[in-house]
Amino acid sequence: MSTLKTTPYADILPLTAEADAEGRLSIGGCDLRELAERFGTPLYIYDEHSIRAACRAYRRAFEAELPSLRVLYAAKAWLSPALTQILVDEGLGMDVVSGGELYTALAGGMPAEQIGFHGNAKGIDELAQALDAGVGRIIIDNDDELDALERLTRERGATQTVMLRITPGVNARTHVKTTTGLKDSKFGFPLPSGQAAAAVERALAAPGLDLSGFHIHLGSPIYDLQPYRDGIAVAAGFAAEMQQRHGYRWREFSPGGGFAIGYTDDRLPPTHAAYAEAVGAALRAACEDHRLPLPEVHIEPGRSVVGRAGVALYSVVSRKEIPGTRSYVAVDGGMADNIRPAMYDSQYRALPAERIFADRDRTVTIAGKFCESGDVLVRDAALPDLQPGELIAMPAAGAYQLAMESNYNLALRPAVVMLRDGEARLVRRRQTFEDLLSHEVLDR
Repeated sequence: MSTLKTTPYADILPLTAEADAEGRLSIGGCDLRELAERFGTPLYIYDEHSIRAACRAYRRAFEAELPSLRVLYAAKAWLSPALTQILVDEGLGMDVVSGGELYTALAGGMPAEQIGFHGNAKGIDELAQALDAGVGRIIIDNDDELDALERLTRERGATQTVMLRITPGVNARTHVKTTTGLKDSKFGFPLPSGQAAAAVERALAAPGLDLSGFHIHLGSPIYDLQPYRDGIAVAAGFAAEMQQRHGYRWREFSPGGGFAIGYTDDRLPPTHAAYAEAVGAALRAACEDHRLPLPEVHIEPGRSVVGRAGVALYSVVSRKEIPGTRSYVAVDGGMADNIRPAMYDSQYRALPAERIFADRDRTVTIAGKFCESGDVLVRDAALPDLQPGELIAMPAAGAYQLAMESNYNLALRPAVVMLRDGEARLVRRRQTFEDLLSHEVLDR
């Protein structure tokens, strides 16, 4: 096999991606045509080696910069029991944002004490679920949640470790829909208004709440390191103010996640080490300036753990040539399994999975099968002349695609396989038509 490291796609494909002399792509030692014939398309493929390598890279890079660290996988990127087992094996905890994510994490074997529970609108039932499960930390987002937790812990006679999410007013310089650290945000306690300071005072006075520290999250994906430095400076300044005002010393701090991946080979993210160095240096400097203790740091990578590991595999269904205007290639998936291009104008590469080295002499738009003009996966893709039945591989498909999927047009959700050492393990079967109606109630 000749490795794809000699091609422009090596930086966005899974680490185990290879191609034979004819250009047939394989991942994890598995031929993509054979996977398509066995499991059908659309098909989502995850390379276990790439997931494990990302987990280890984060631990190694950040542990070199910080004396005390927790790596919590951001479950919203994609979650399954099979993935959870890998994360537990690699020593990661988890950041969840809903009762469903919490349930799935526990079902997959994630220890409750290694779970942090986020979210700007946690319901009473979800907070009770988290308390009863014994989650390690609840990240409080607003005053009403603070009220609810005070009441629930009092009723249970329990004490819950909590962090406060504060809004630092820092621009992450990413898409407006995924920017979360600005003053005008639905997330967190704002600083300038005094709401964050008031929340600290309330949390410290609540018998059932143990305030361990502060949390910020600026957005995603973040390619620029400066927002992390700016956010840490703001958070440390607030921690110093709270220490002076209340004698409160933070024990824990999270700069959030948002670490980027390469979706196209012309825009690649900083390395794990670069992210770690920026966070570690900024935090050490801020703590020294404000005479603060260096807290335990919680980072929350999600996209960058599973994004590169995942590949979406589609079959070409049809072609349409509009002379002088555009050429379309329609595939058997689309916005139901990948809403990101329609929602965020996200850019991807489309690769001919069985002739990866062929001349890319056609400019085509890869269209999905769904009844929306906005159902376009890749505009103006450079590809060879594709025929119906050929396979298209879309790299960097492992994060937020399945997490945001739908049954639009009552399409069946795709199967998911985990690849390792030439073996393909089905971790989610393809939906059936019967599945579509399994939760419907028909009154006759």
